Amino acid sequence: MRDPLKEIGEALRNVLEIMPPDLAGDIVNHGIILTGGGALIRQLDKYLSELVKIPVYVADEPLLAVAKGTGRALEEIDLLQELFEHE
Repeated sequence: MRDPLKEIGEALRNVLEIMPPDLAGDIVNHGIILTGGGALIRQLDKYLSELVKIPVYVADEPLLAVAKGTGRALEEIDLLQELFEHE
């Protein structure tokens, strides 16, 4: 698993380097939250945190996080439509 984890770490580092400063500031201030099945890889949060020097956390229910977030977004569908109309 060492090679895939290295690739994940490098991809994370690359994304952090190219993201807009305001978003990067939010991430530095609040950290990164892992979701999905990959979040369950033991010590992945610590590995990534040490690599990028930013706090990394595992969501409370990582396997349900995307479904719950989608449900919340659908509860605010009108707001989402407004956001996309103004792009």
